[in-house]
Amino acid sequence: MTLARILVTGGNGYVGRQLTRRLIRTSEVGVADSLRYGGWRFTPAEKAELQLHRCDIREADEVARLMDDFVPNVVVHLAALHYIPECEDQPSLAVDTNVLGTLNLLMACPPGTRFVFASTGAVYRPDERSHNEDHSAVGPSDIYGFSKLHAEHYVRTIAAKRGLRAVIVRLFNVVGPGETNPHLLPEIVAQLQSGRRVVDLGNLSPERDYISVEDAARGFEAVALGNAVEPGETVVVNLGTSHAYSVSEVVEKLRQVSGADFEIRQDESRVRKVDRPVLRADNRRIGELFGWRPQQTLDDVLAQMWKNPDLATWLLDRYRSTVAS
Repeated sequence: MTLARILVTGGNGYVGRQLTRRLIRTSEVGVADSLRYGGWRFTPAEKAELQLHRCDIREADEVARLMDDFVPNVVVHLAALHYIPECEDQPSLAVDTNVLGTLNLLMACPPGTRFVFASTGAVYRPDERSHNEDHSAVGPSDIYGFSKLHAEHYVRTIAAKRGLRAVIVRLFNVVGPGETNPHLLPEIVAQLQSGRRVVDLGNLSPERDYISVEDAARGFEAVALGNAVEPGETVVVNLGTSHAYSVSEVVEKLRQVSGADFEIRQDESRVRKVDRPVLRADNRRIGELFGWRPQQTLDDVLAQMWKNPDLATWLLDRYRSTVAS
């Protein structure tokens, strides 16, 4: 059996770092990252096992040189602009990164490459029911979702044209230690860990399917190393837990885990004008095709985050400064 040569774009990021750490146990791994959120986050021992490439996927020439240098037979494409407020504020940057960057990678891949594309559950039209890959309508409600759906079309088209083995993984809300953006749970934990006891949040009612970062990494690993795709074919799978919790429910779970006494205050500046009521995966297909099942509950993840949040220093410092003042 030929040893997999796997290139992970965005491999220095949230899910990417956990995935890379898993893959180096069985494969030759290259990491491509723009380092937009800081320097390399691997230990010296891990760096010795990796080929690290600083690369901006928006630049076709850089991507072509990367492919010529590493020559992967698997690409796991996680690199993206995915923090929704940032995408809304900078739609051109979101499209350049999420659409053009994906197209650059697709065109530079060696023929026959397995191309695993990290899409999102946000491509689905809002629905109270669990989202199914075949039966649920697509209809994004934000710039991020639109950019990912647009990129999905290119994945299908270029895979068929160039004989790539493509898997579109529609990832739901990832939670756990090591986050690089101020999403819901990092925001709450950062505020509490910095000493605040009045926590400012936006929308409190939306329900989301929260998958642990470890389970997400395991899901991408299963897809990257699986054998369920033919040349020119594109398969779509959801990566989530099939359970959804409201923001209020998450807050109460964290209250129990932390033992902290705190008050929730709705901050109008944080309230999203467009926020779907429910986002929940039907995750049966990824289990059937690639043998993946979630192993961690939301309670498990909240306990891990409270014990070792591994938050970005700037996020903690922001709230420490407000407490000090």
